[in-house]
Amino acid sequence: MVRPASRARRRKHWAAAPAGVSAGLAVIAGSAAPIGLGGLAEQLAITAGTTSATVTTLVGKGLVAKRRRKTDRREVQLKLTAKGKRVAASAGEWPEAVLAAAAALSQGDQAGLVRGLIALIRELLERGAVPTARMCVGCRFFRPNEYPTGAKRHHCQYIDAPIGDSDLRVECAEMEPIEAELAPRLWNLFVKGRSLGTELQMPEEQEMRGRGRVR
Repeated sequence: MVRPASRARRRKHWAAAPAGVSAGLAVIAGSAAPIGLGGLAEQLAITAGTTSATVTTLVGKGLVAKRRRKTDRREVQLKLTAKGKRVAASAGEWPEAVLAAAAALSQGDQAGLVRGLIALIRELLERGAVPTARMCVGCRFFRPNEYPTGAKRHHCQYIDAPIGDSDLRVECAEMEPIEAELAPRLWNLFVKGRSLGTELQMPEEQEMRGRGRVR
């Protein structure tokens, strides 16, 4: 069991770190597969030199360990230490006041909050203000508005189950990006309340089906 005082110390430790260091730890923690220096630089949209400095800081704090890839000893992979996992987990938690306020909202307001957050993140992505996001609405497994009635209108092919707006994730380890040229079309279906099935007569949706990128 995590003691509140210990959790508070880890949050303070996290907050005191430079933004790039905190972001680096978050990216490594959220990576579904082992990530290297190049991958970290790409996701953070920073230079190789800044990446190296960030990793050096994380290693020095005992949060990240370096290891050589077995198939290519020249490549360095980054892995969270036990301490790094604890710090990343606690730093990613929302403040209790925010959680309590969100829990007090109606289901409809909660869903609207999630949609608004997703729209904001997507706009930031479009403007290049944030490097990457692993959201449902950009995933090849996501099928928007598959079910016309009920709270769970969408479908996730990865888990093969209906999901609602309040279930949508902004950071999913299983997310696999849809091809860049098809992403705006998937987004338009989502925001316009249309499903892939209702759009089959549209040339772009036929292309998505025909090319096997959306099933």
